[in-house]
Amino acid sequence: MGRWEPNARGRLERAALELYVEHGFEQTTVAKITERAGLTERTFFRHFADKREVLFAGSGAMRELCVDAVAAAPDSATPLDMVAAALDAASARWEERGETVRKRQTVIDANAELRERELIKLAALSTALADAMRQRGVAELTARLTAETGIVVLKVAFERWIGDPGQRSLPQLIKECLNALGTMTGSR
Repeated sequence: MGRWEPNARGRLERAALELYVEHGFEQTTVAKITERAGLTERTFFRHFADKREVLFAGSGAMRELCVDAVAAAPDSATPLDMVAAALDAASARWEERGETVRKRQTVIDANAELRERELIKLAALSTALADAMRQRGVAELTARLTAETGIVVLKVAFERWIGDPGQRSLPQLIKECLNALGTMTGSR
């Protein structure tokens, strides 16, 4: 095995996801992941804290993408418009990686510990969205409620997208959910 090989992180992510789908998350070891990727366990732990983190490693970048979208929203944007901009940015990224995202979700859905971790990551995203809106001058209560509502919209749209691949894009489904929310509140 060579001392350095390109794209170690990507190779580890692909190998882990393949093994999680083939054998299940619980049955897959770090040793099996590194063997499939042609790398060492030491290399694995340079990139990931544990085998769960392979599935959640992009959370920080996604959170940053969403926060940046809130910050970049026009001055005239309502809090819901700010969250919609964040969801658009996130959904475009997931849309690009469609099949990988769907496989990842299959693995998460099959494991209670991973579902719990996913909820923790979504809660962190909600907090980050609320903080970003507060920095834009949105009142605390409004920011929190809007951020939590955005996460619900994301969850519903994402589940529909995962469950019906190829029918409608994730951005379309998010827009449908936001429109339904507007209908519920009488604002759209």
